[in-house]
Order: sequence, then C-alpha cells, then structure tokens
Amino acid sequence: MTEIQPDVLLIIRKHALLNAYKHNGKCEPNAVLGKVLSERPDLKNVVKELYISLKQIVDEVNQLSLDEQLSILKTDFPEAIMEVSKAKFEEKKLPPLPEANKYAKIVTRFSPNPDCVLHLGSARAIILSHDYARQYKGKFILRFEDTDPRLKKASLIFYDLIKEDLKWLECRWDEEFIQSDRLSIYYKIVEDLINVNGAYVCTCQPTNFRDYIALGKACPCRNLTLDDQMRRWEDMLDGKYKEGQAIVRVKTDLNHPNPAVRDWPALRIVDTIKHPHPRVGSKYHIWPLYNFAAGVDDHLMGITHIIRGKEHLTNTVRQMYMYKHLGWNYPVAIHYGRLKIEGAVLSKSRIIQGIKDGLYEGFDDPRLATFLALRRRGIHPDAIRKLIYDVGIKPVDVTLSWQNLYSYNKQIIDKVASRYFAIIDMIELQVYGVKEDLRAILPKHPDDKAKGNREIKIYQENGVTKVFVSKADIELILSKPIIRLMGLMNVDNVKFEGNHLRASFKGLSVHEAKAANAPIIHWLPIHEFVRIILVMPTGEKIEGIAEKSLADEPINSLVQLERIGFGRIDSKSDDKIIIYFTSK
Repeated sequence: MTEIQPDVLLIIRKHALLNAYKHNGKCEPNAVLGKVLSERPDLKNVVKELYISLKQIVDEVNQLSLDEQLSILKTDFPEAIMEVSKAKFEEKKLPPLPEANKYAKIVTRFSPNPDCVLHLGSARAIILSHDYARQYKGKFILRFEDTDPRLKKASLIFYDLIKEDLKWLECRWDEEFIQSDRLSIYYKIVEDLINVNGAYVCTCQPTNFRDYIALGKACPCRNLTLDDQMRRWEDMLDGKYKEGQAIVRVKTDLNHPNPAVRDWPALRIVDTIKHPHPRVGSKYHIWPLYNFAAGVDDHLMGITHIIRGKEHLTNTVRQMYMYKHLGWNYPVAIHYGRLKIEGAVLSKSRIIQGIKDGLYEGFDDPRLATFLALRRRGIHPDAIRKLIYDVGIKPVDVTLSWQNLYSYNKQIIDKVASRYFAIIDMIELQVYGVKEDLRAILPKHPDDKAKGNREIKIYQENGVTKVFVSKADIELILSKPIIRLMGLMNVDNVKFEGNHLRASFKGLSVHEAKAANAPIIHWLPIHEFVRIILVMPTGEKIEGIAEKSLADEPINSLVQLERIGFGRIDSKSDDKIIIYFTSK
C-alpha cells in the first residue's frame, strides 16, 4: 500500500481547513479531494490510499471549533487564508437606480399597513427604498397605509412597532405620513377626477357590474352627466348611501385584456359604527382603496421611484389611468420577484392567528421571521441588508434558506461575540496523577485582545481532578491515544469506569499534544459553572452548563458557545442564563 507523504498530508490539511472555514466550520471530503487533486494532479493514481488519509484529516478538522480552525490557518497557511478572506467578505453594492438622471432629487417610500409587525418579507422594500435614497442623497418617506378599517384593520400598537423595526434596520425616514390623516386630500382628488371625466359614482349591484365588465360594456352609471356624478358624490359625502350602495370608480379602457384593470374601484363606503378606525373612529365613512390612496400620495409626495413586488404590476397599470386623467407623470416602478424563506411563516394573518391560538408565544417567538424575533435571536440588521443586496431587484422569484442569512450574520457577529465553553450533554472525566491545582487562561476573543481573558480553575484532590466533557466527544476521546483539554492539559489512557470516564495526566505541553495530533476537547470544572437554557429556533428549550464567567456578560450580549454556536443573552437570574440560539 502506498504511503502518503508528509508534504501531501500538509496539502490535505490546508484544503480541509480552508473548506471548513468557508462552510461554517464543517468541511466535506469530496470537495477537499477535488482541491487536493487540482493542486497535485499526479496523485490521481493513488486516490484510494489518498482518500483514507484525507478522510481521517477531515474528521479531525471537523472536531475543531471555527476559532481553532482559523487560528491554525493563520499560523500555518497565512497566504491561503488571506485570499479566502478577501473573496469571502467582498462587499456587494446596489446597481445604479434606473432612470435616476431624470430627477433632480430621488424620493422613495416604504408604505406598510399597520395591521401587524414587520417580517423578513418586508426587508426588500424597506432596505432597497431606504438605501437607494441615501445612495443618491435623496429623501426616504415612511407612509402608513391604514385606509381599510374593515378588512385590513390597523392597530395602534403596530404604528410604533413598525417604526422601531425600521430604526433597528438602520432605515431612518426623513418624513412620515399617515393616510388616515389625509381623507380631505383624497376627497378633493375625487372631485378633480370627476370634473375631467376620469371617474364616476357607481350604484350597480356588484354582480351586475361584473357582468358588464366581463363583456367590456359600460355600466349605466358610467355615462351620466357631470352634474349627476357630482350630485352622487355629494350624496356619498352626506351619508345618503350605505355601505355597499355606492362606489367611486376610475375610468379605464373597457376592452383592456385584463378585466381586473377595467374601471377599478377607488373609494367605497364603510360602516364605521361597526368598523371604527383605531385612529379617527367614525369621523369618516368614505375610505379610499389601495390603488387610489397610494397613487395619489405617490404623486403629491414627489415619489420618483416605487420599489415593490411584482404582484403590484396590475396596480401599476390601474394607477397609470388615473395619472393620465389628471395629467400627472407616473414614477419609475421597479417590480422585484417574491422573496420566500424556506420554512418561514410570512403570512400576517397566520402569524396573528398563531399567537391567538397559543401556537406562538408572541411576535418575537423564535419560530417566526418577524424582525422582533430575528432581533431577539441575535440576527444583526447588517446581515439582513447583505442578504437583500445579494438578492437585489431582479424580477425573478427567490427562495432562500435560513443558512443564507446565518452565513451573513456569522461574518458580522463572529467579530464581536466573546467565546465561552458550554456543554449540553455532559459526562464526568476523572484525571489521575494531577499533582496541583490548575487553571486555564483563555482569550474572550481570538482576534480582539481588548476583550481580555477568562479564567477557569480546577482543583485536584488526592491527585485526582474532575471535569465535565461532552458525551458527543466520547467516541473521539476513546479512539485517540492522547487528548488535549483545551488550554489546560493532556491526558491519555482514557476508558470507561462505571458511569464516568477515567484518564491519566499526560502533562501540560501544547507542543507534545500537537506532535501527537491530539484532538482538542472542550471541558468544564464540575464545581464551577452556570446553568444555561438555550431557546432554539424551533422553540425547543435545551438545558446545559457553561463556564462561570459567562454570567459576567450583560443582557443582549452576543456570545459564542464553543462547539455549539452563537446566541444572544436574553435574561439572567441567580440560577440560570437564558440564551436565544442564533446559529452554528
């Protein structure tokens, strides 16, 4: 059997570490093999023997934490890590805004309905609208579209929660409008439309009107005189019509190929005694529908670019008829594809119903993709921004996995999260032959010395020291002649003894452990630790222990529990720390 030479083993180790670093700490054997053969094509004739050594090295690398992998790369392969880092963290920029040169000042808007909190599905409209306005030194407007007190009823709490979400996303607005304050403006535009023969008051039964539209014919109301139309409008204002008895329609081409465009509804009557508005109560009974209110406001507020989903393509066609009647110029409309996240609930009605039914604990339940939930889990707003920049404004539908977001987030929080040992499922390891108390002094962050160090002490009694190790490491521990307890000591002769593990003290030398290719194992002293509860993205709560110094971290701190993942400290008490798990 051909023996794999040390220089080849070094190449394997380099590519295994690089592959792991690129993929959140886990490397894949076939990917590593491809890189090795690309660098050394002469090894293709010994692939079988090569793969045996490669698989062993891959297994060893995958046992290391990402910090340990990065530390080895920096020490042993500095040139390789520089190239990977450069490619990995290259910033993406927004492409030029279409037709920007037509306008002296770019004005964009984000227009939520305050009937629920915001979620990841809203991120594209928010971030693109805000960042384009900033890129062109323009204006970004926040406009609450709350003109449906019957079907999409606003709630006072959501106005403030939405504003908090935008602040968290670092998308601060220059001006704020609320459509329920603007009813008199809309009424004035109705009169303008009627006067230019661009709108009419329809009193047809809905079924009859649909029959006319399907045939491309005008309903009897459409061609009434201007005086009759204005009289009907005044009767609407005076409350002479009840809900469902009259509606204002914008005139369009009755032969338009899309029946949904033909003479679309602009304003309707709502019984606000039954359905009062949360802000203005029953002050108004005529309420504009989306296309009318949004179209009017986009013009009056000087919006130059509307950035929204392609489900609004038909709305654009509808609104253009109104603009033509009034002699207005329509803004540049950019329609992007739908953005879906695998497994994420993005339906407002399902989110609200789930909370009512007790399925979710609140709008910040970790199973949700609301901004409140993402914030609580430790997702950084810049990670969402990077994700949206990557998706861009393309009109195609995009389905992302959570791993896309986690990958961006990890690049950001890895730089600030302090490191701590933690174990979920522990087993006791008794080490014999230890002659003195020991302590491990470890950096809180491998690249940020300003964070300082943390100290973990262990005590020996009659030559025996006891620590906890993870049950997940048992197979690795028993398969190797020498094991290194990270930052502390080396042990050998590990074996089961009853319900615990027993080992012998092998010394303190890091070089000896490295020469023996000893796996590095995380550990905790059995008498000094804090209890933790990890709240997972699935809602599951997992109990474990962590090193005592974790308790010194303030609430909201982002931390990395080594070998487990990143998390945000949500709350602390005398007996436990609750951490919302972020990602691996």
